[in-house]
Amino acid sequence: MAVPKKKTSKMKTRSRRASAWQLKAPARSVCPKCSAAKTPHAVCGACGWYRDRYAIDVS
Repeated sequence: MAVPKKKTSKMKTRSRRASAWQLKAPARSVCPKCSAAKTPHAVCGACGWYRDRYAIDVS
């Protein structure tokens, strides 16, 4: 049976676990109506457009 020769250091263990804590930039898409940046599957904050219709009134 395989046995490790040396103890894994705290730094090595913690750096391996910390790789899952990375922050990623939020996803962005473009509004087809006004070409403003927005999050996917959400109402456009600039014009109120969502799925081929005006969902909210933005004035």
